[in-house]
Amino acid sequence: MKLHVSLLCFFYLISQNIWSQDSLTGIRLDQEGFYPKAPKVAILIGKLDKSSGNLQETTTFYVIREKNSDTVFRGELSAIRKSNNSSLQTRAADFSSLSQTGIFRITVAGCCSSFPFEIREKVHHPAAVASLKAFYYQRASLKLEEVYAGKWSRSAGHPDDSVIVHPSAVSKYRKAGAVISTPGGWYDAGDYNKYIVNSGISMGTLLSAYEDFKSYFDTLQTNIPSLEKHIPDILNEILYNLRWMLSMQDPNDGGVYNKCTNASFDPMIMPDKARQMRYVVQKGTAATLDLAAVAAQAARVYKNYRKELPRLSDSCLHAAEKAWSWAQTHPALVYDQNAMNQLYTPKIITGGYGDRKFSDEWFWAASELFITTGKRNYKDSILSHMNEHFGLPSWPETGLLGYYSLLRTKVKHDSQALNDTIRSRLIRMANDYILNVQNNAFLTVMGGRRSDFVWGSNANAANQGILLLQVYVITHECSYLDAALGNLEYICGRNATGYCFITGIGSHSPMHPHHRPSVADGIEDPIPGLLAGGPNPGKQDHCHYDFHEPETAYVDSDCAYASNEIAINWNSPLVYLSNALEALQYNFMDSK
Repeated sequence: MKLHVSLLCFFYLISQNIWSQDSLTGIRLDQEGFYPKAPKVAILIGKLDKSSGNLQETTTFYVIREKNSDTVFRGELSAIRKSNNSSLQTRAADFSSLSQTGIFRITVAGCCSSFPFEIREKVHHPAAVASLKAFYYQRASLKLEEVYAGKWSRSAGHPDDSVIVHPSAVSKYRKAGAVISTPGGWYDAGDYNKYIVNSGISMGTLLSAYEDFKSYFDTLQTNIPSLEKHIPDILNEILYNLRWMLSMQDPNDGGVYNKCTNASFDPMIMPDKARQMRYVVQKGTAATLDLAAVAAQAARVYKNYRKELPRLSDSCLHAAEKAWSWAQTHPALVYDQNAMNQLYTPKIITGGYGDRKFSDEWFWAASELFITTGKRNYKDSILSHMNEHFGLPSWPETGLLGYYSLLRTKVKHDSQALNDTIRSRLIRMANDYILNVQNNAFLTVMGGRRSDFVWGSNANAANQGILLLQVYVITHECSYLDAALGNLEYICGRNATGYCFITGIGSHSPMHPHHRPSVADGIEDPIPGLLAGGPNPGKQDHCHYDFHEPETAYVDSDCAYASNEIAINWNSPLVYLSNALEALQYNFMDSK
């Protein structure tokens, strides 16, 4: 009988340990930790089945110092919330009043214990630096040296100095089969191709991060090689991709090729082993306007570095205005890859980024050009698109980037109504997001709507955070700042999966992203700082998923490109959000 009781106790302890790590049970919290004066929330999670009794019976939680197991905080769990995005139910542990610094765990009697976490200033500095450094690891045409890349050093891949003009991309001065040079730039995602449309929003977001938090980024060190000395790391990194984007513009007419690409995706090999023929393909309105916007914004940012880069600002502005002129002649030229493949060979079957709506690109490009030049024609274009609805930023939806820039630069528009319209629309959008927080099982803006969970859902979380920060700057109301932090905490572990979605960050992060270098380099740890796509019930990759509901449909497998790939347009809003919160961390003191 004693043996039987001991075995029961043994299996109970084992089951509780498994429960704390299982994807559907345990304690969910930001695995990096918390700022001393900021809100602090952890989530106890269970399934809507027989295990729910544990949530109902448990009432008390404890915050325990990791070093000596001293209890530093005792609190009562909230009432049970049923998730709108899965069959989960949760209870919240709020310990916001705890401001002691150190390393801690949360425990719930008879249930489970959390991963260790810190309370300290600059607690998100590792994620902030890693998310920006990740772009260095995505550089094409460059050897990554050990002094910068550590154990992830590698040989250069894709010199792209002999790229073929695809038959879809012919022009008066460039015939099919002509050879051009378009080296450098960032690999777009888990593959080795380079796409202008996706670079557009990524670059706009990074440039905006610098413009919004210039003094912060001027001193941020990420250990990347400097293309030019005395230039902040973020601008050095942006410069590497900017020069590639400029090389994708046809100098004869100003149009911009959609991408530099293989005909088909490479297998899971290192970049220096990938030797397929490379092509530039059809020009398009979206790609050309994206370059116009990025180059115009870059022209004013790099204008402050004329000594280090004497011709860059002028070259960017020239490229931007020439791109705008081409787009006026081709105002709605869709990049339709399927139609293109009916006409030309070789067929191109890599990512299309085939945007079909251009009002947002027109607005964004006009905004950046007007801010940089002050020319009336660009203002007229802004006003002509002001009645358009612009959603949360994504590669096919860039209009809000124009909103952000117009507010940031405080350009005199000769119309207070324009400023007021932009302000009111952003505030209304932010309020619509915050409205659902208390009804969300994880008390975050992310997940307030089932539609948040799509391909690249974690980018939605980051872009929602940027919107909230923009409105915080407008209103100085800390509820927006707190909500933005909540979305970063979602990314870092306060979510239904229990993952911190940033590789190399936290106690439980993705180990098998759909990312060719991380798969092929023979190193156990993936390249750090990469943001996994996140839960996606669409599961377009048709891989095996253990969980299928909107907020749990994620699997850490390199097969699962629909939920576990990485992409520069997902990392860029993470760079903005994590670094902005680091820059604003002391503002949380105002909300106490």
